[in-house]
Amino acid sequence: MKSSIQALVFDVYGTLFDVYSVKEKCRELYSDKGEEVSIVWRQKQLQYSFLRQLMGQYEPFSQITKDALDYTLTKLGLPYDEEKVETLLEAYRNLEAHPEAAEILEQMRDKKIAVFSNGSRDMLEPLIKNSVLSELIDDIISVDDIKQYKPTPASYSYALKVLGVKRHEVLFMSSNEWDIAGAKSFGFQTAWINRDGMPLDKLGMEPDSIYRDLTGILEWQ
Repeated sequence: MKSSIQALVFDVYGTLFDVYSVKEKCRELYSDKGEEVSIVWRQKQLQYSFLRQLMGQYEPFSQITKDALDYTLTKLGLPYDEEKVETLLEAYRNLEAHPEAAEILEQMRDKKIAVFSNGSRDMLEPLIKNSVLSELIDDIISVDDIKQYKPTPASYSYALKVLGVKRHEVLFMSSNEWDIAGAKSFGFQTAWINRDGMPLDKLGMEPDSIYRDLTGILEWQ
């Protein structure tokens, strides 16, 4: 089935960009609590998106990210004001790409390359535009266009419509196993970028391939 791939579709947060690179800015503001801020912030960000999807109370990912940050700083008892919050949100709009990302995308330029993210366009577009990946991505697909977060089938269906290919012609890559499970269930071919060496969840939707970083996807050329 590898020969059938027409489109390479990457999740953004954690897959192409290191969500924890924001911890440097967190440390500047909160010293030894900086790393904890970055971890709790990410956990709450995901939780809010899942809960809002289940409740049918959609909010753009930019708002969810801000709400998650407010919660995190309050939970950890850290002082903050509008300026500190905006400083950290700006850092999120300028995350660092994983070191191998640009080289791998460059080597896969014979196929259509897209990103498909829960991020809203006001987060995704500046992030990608200001990164080393800006000239390597053909399409930016955001769930905000239909207000359906991954891993709902409707979100993957929308991405497929934008891409204009068949399900089995998509290789979808994510560092988030829940995202891989959703894409696999929908019918995409999948590669889990398991950067932390985590065990498989028991969801019955195992990825087609598992790699420690993006270099593994060169097998799909």
